Parts: sequence; structure tokens; C-alpha cells
Amino acid sequence: MEISFHNNMFSLLLLLLPSLSFSPSAWAACNAVDKEALLGFKRTITADPSRLLQSWISSTDCCTSWKGVACNSVGRVVNVTRSGLVSDDDDLLDTFMNGTLSPSLGNLSYLQLLDLSNLKNLNGPIPLEFGKLRRLTHLFLNSNQLTGSIPATFKHLSRLERLFLNNNHISGIIPFSVIGSLTALTELGLSENQLRGSIPATIGKLVLLTKLDLHANNLSGSLPTTIGKLKSLKYLDLSQNTIKGSIPKSIRGLSALVLLDLNQNQITGSIPSSISGLISLQFCRISENKLTGSLPPSIGYLPSIQRLILENNKLTGKLPATMGHLVTLTELFLSNNRITSKIPSSFSNLQSLQTLDLSRNHLSGELPTELAKLQNLQTLDLSFNPLGLVSIPKWFAKLKLFRLMLAKTGIRGSLPRWLSSTSISTLDLSANALTGKLPPWIGNMTSLSLLNLSNNGLHSSIPAEFKNLRRLMDLDLHSNKFSGNLDTIFSKGTDDPIGHYNSIDLSDNMFAGPINDSVLQSSARDSITSLVLSYNLLKGSIPKSIGKLTELRILKVVSNGLSGKIPVELGDAMGLTTILLSRNNLMGSIPGKVINLNELKEFDVSHNQLRGEIPPHKAIIPVSSFIGNPGLCGAPLPPCERS
Repeated sequence: MEISFHNNMFSLLLLLLPSLSFSPSAWAACNAVDKEALLGFKRTITADPSRLLQSWISSTDCCTSWKGVACNSVGRVVNVTRSGLVSDDDDLLDTFMNGTLSPSLGNLSYLQLLDLSNLKNLNGPIPLEFGKLRRLTHLFLNSNQLTGSIPATFKHLSRLERLFLNNNHISGIIPFSVIGSLTALTELGLSENQLRGSIPATIGKLVLLTKLDLHANNLSGSLPTTIGKLKSLKYLDLSQNTIKGSIPKSIRGLSALVLLDLNQNQITGSIPSSISGLISLQFCRISENKLTGSLPPSIGYLPSIQRLILENNKLTGKLPATMGHLVTLTELFLSNNRITSKIPSSFSNLQSLQTLDLSRNHLSGELPTELAKLQNLQTLDLSFNPLGLVSIPKWFAKLKLFRLMLAKTGIRGSLPRWLSSTSISTLDLSANALTGKLPPWIGNMTSLSLLNLSNNGLHSSIPAEFKNLRRLMDLDLHSNKFSGNLDTIFSKGTDDPIGHYNSIDLSDNMFAGPINDSVLQSSARDSITSLVLSYNLLKGSIPKSIGKLTELRILKVVSNGLSGKIPVELGDAMGLTTILLSRNNLMGSIPGKVINLNELKEFDVSHNQLRGEIPPHKAIIPVSSFIGNPGLCGAPLPPCERS
């Protein structure tokens, strides 16, 4: 979920160019100093395969003949635009250039706009001479390979309105003196660099700033209290840093703020009650931090909020009833905190809510029936809460859910039949106490793409109607008491292009019989990445057709009754990273093609009846992966005896 504004540069330039171009009749000949400054830059370019500078020829006039150059009426260069994203008949062409930034560009004393963004391979430092461009209002150097620090000479660019250096390799600190001097700035993008140190307190002087993006750096220290002075700020993204300390109370001053992203930092303390001052806030993400304390009741007074993401913190206390005032809210993520008590009945007022994720907390008590009013709700996740549901409330049938996750919520007994008439796509009822058979009506749930019934007490074979789940892609039935053969599961149909399995986990059951070679060759299996069949009662040999599963990464068939040889065809599944075949009755030798798969990280064939020398292999495989095979020898086991 990457929220940023630095990808809209091309649209911005289309808006800017009309105001920065001049009619040909008004042009004077290109100033000699400016022409030499541009040619100096061209000389530092070592590769220009897109021919962006092809028209820059010394014998022609830079104002009239050079692409990407605009001049004023007296022949002074005011605009240099050679971006790696260029328009060609309504299409965007992605181009690039190799080389460095020449200090000679600093001689363009009338320059207002410099755009060398998205050239991908511009490297080296930003010249100190850029500080001489005192008329500069727009500087775009983003999406290159620039190194070094932000020049201290930038403090002289007092007219600068937009500065984008994001997506480079710029390091060092953000200079306090520079930030405090750029008082005309409206947009500042320094994200995706290697900047360290604190956010300068002088940021508070940039009262015209509307967008501030510093995400994905190594910034530390605390949020400066002066940030509350940025009355015009609409977008603030400080995510993916190591910012510490608490959220300052001065945040109440950001009344124009639309987006606040502090995700993936080390922010501590509680959410200040002054957050209610963010009356324009639509997107708020402060997830993956170390927030503590209760949610303040004032959080219910954010009149424009649409997405509130506070997951993966250490929040405690009750959910404030005032949150029922957030009638514009569409998504609420509070997963993986320590929130207690009941879900307030006032949540029924959240009529715009589409996603409610309260999983992995300490919620208890009866669910309010008023939640049935949430007719726009598509995703409901209450998993891993001590709710003691006993059964899924019948009023859930009134909801129009696509995704329902109630793992480890105390559900008992059989699956409720009303599920058969829903359009649920994701159903996770794992880690409960479900019993009984998997009912034939499961085949009516034709919208299912993910089904997780693992860690329950379900038994019976898989009903024939299971084949109707033509959209099912992820199936997890592990740790139950299912029996019978696997053919029904493997031979289900598909609704192309969906319905091809991604993952199957049937481990810890009582499935029996052979793994049918022919059913593994049907189209529903051609994209499977993980196949886990361990701890069942399977017999027969490992199907050769597993080698045709070209997307397979994980194969686990531990502790069954498999016999025969390890098929050499298994080596055709070249993406395999994990092969676990221990505790079976496999015979013969280990195929070199299998143990030498390029991606192999984990391999275990212990406790079988394998014989012969272990083939030389590149992967680091411990002795424990081969023990229990008296006929095996060779590294990492003792060497084979030579006759």
C-alpha cells in the first residue's frame, strides 16, 4: 500500500510548460554562457541511447533548435526539461541517460525549471554550483542514481517551490539551514534515499508546504513539534524510517492534512487527543510502530476519515463508542494490538465501512446484532480474539460479505448451512472446534477462492460436490480427521483464468490411497506453488507428474507410506526450494538432478530405505536430512566403502 505523490511528475510538467514557454517571434539568440553551460552538461553524459540530447549541437541556436530548452525574450535559458518520461503521440516513452551532473549547469543564472528526472542512470553528486540558480522555482532530479549529500548551497534557492530528489542514493543529513531557507517551497520529495539524522525543526518555517514526502530513508529522532505550524500541509509521508518518540500534540495544527503516513517507524506513546484537529484527514496510517495506551475518544471526531490503519502496535483499552461517529470510514484496521472488551454497538453507524479488521486482540463478549446494518461491509476479520462465539451468529447471513475470517473465536459444532447461499470468496474458520462432516452443500459456495478449515475436528471424505468450487485457489484442511482419497480435491474444475490452485495443505489427516498421477496433470494444478500432504496414510509411489508442476516451490510429503523411487522427473520442477520426503518407505538412490535444483534450500529424505552414494550437491544440507537410511553414504554422511 504505497501512498505517495512523487509519481505524478509528468502530469505536473504538462501543467507547468505552458507558463514557461515563449513564442518563437520573441526569441533572441541563445546567450553564449547558457549555451556553453548546456554543452558542458552534454559532455558529462557518457551514453544517450534515447538521443535526448541529439539536437544539442553547438552550431545551432539552443533557444530555437534544442529540444527540451526554452528561453526568455532576451535569449536566456529559463527551462531545461530532459526527463526520462517523455510524451509521444499520447504515449509515455521510458528513456534513460548515463553520466553525471555537470557543475556548468550552475551558470544558467536565469533558469527557473530544471527537470532531469527519471533518467535512471545519472550518477555522482549534485554539484554545489546548483546553489547559484537563484531564480530556480522547480528542481526535479528524482529517479536517478545520484549520490552524496544535499548541497548546503541549496540554502540560496529562496525561490524554489518544488524540489524532488526522491528515489536516488543521497545520504547524509537533511541540512537544517537549507530547510529553513526554502520558505517558498510547496512540495518537497526526498523519499527512497539513504538520509539519516533527525527531521529539522526548521521544517516549521515552510508554511506554504502542501506535500512532504520523506518515506523510505534512515531518519531517526523524534517528530519536531514545529510540524504543527504547517497549516497548508495536505500530504505527509514519513513511513519506513526509524523515527522515535511520541506524536506531538501540535499535530492539531495540521487542519488541511489529507494524508498522514507514519507506517513502519518506532513511534511510542499514545495517540494524542489533539488528533481531532485533523479535520481534513482522509487517510491515516500509523501501523507497525510501538504505540501504547487507549484510543482517545477524540479519534471519533475526524469528519473526513476514510481509511484508519493502526495495526501492529501495542494499543490497549476499549474501543471508544465515539468511533461510531466516523460515518465516512471505509476501512478500519486495528489488528495485532491488545484492545479489550466488547465491540461497541455504535459501530453499526459506520454505514460506509467496507473492511473491518479487529483480529489478534483481546476482544470478548457478545457481538452486537446491530452490526447487521453494515450492508457495505465486504471484509470482516475477528480472528484470534477470545470471543467465545460457540456458533457463527445467524445475523451474519444478512451481511453481504466477500471475506469472513473467524479463526480461533470459539466456534463449535457443524458448519452453518446458511453459508451455502452466500457469495463469500475467503472463508477462514481455522483453529476452532468444528466437528461433523464436510457437507455436500459446500459445493454451492461457488465464489470461494480461499477455504481454511484447518485445526478443527472435521471428519469424513471430501464430498463429490467439492468439484464445483471452480474458483478455489487456496485450500487448507490440515489437522482434522478427513479420510478417503485425494482425487476429488485434485480434479476439481476451474473458471479460467481463475481457479488454479496456489496452495494445498492437507497434512495431519487420515487421507489414504495413492496419489493419482493423472489427476495431478489437470489444469487446476498447473500454477500450484505449495503442496503439503504430510502425516496421512498415503501409499504408492511419488507421481512423476509432480515434475510438471512448473510453479511448485514447496513439496512436503512427510510420514506417509510412500514407496518406490524418488522420481528423477521431480527435478523438472525447477523452482522447488523445499523437498521434505522423510519417514516413508522410499527406495533406490537420490537422483542428482533433484538434489541439485538451483533454488533448493531445504531437503530431507531421512528415515527411508534409500541406498547408494549421495550425489555431490551445492545446497548446504545437514546430516539429519539423510539419517535413517542404512544404505546411504557419502557427504555429509561417512564416505562410501570402495570394493
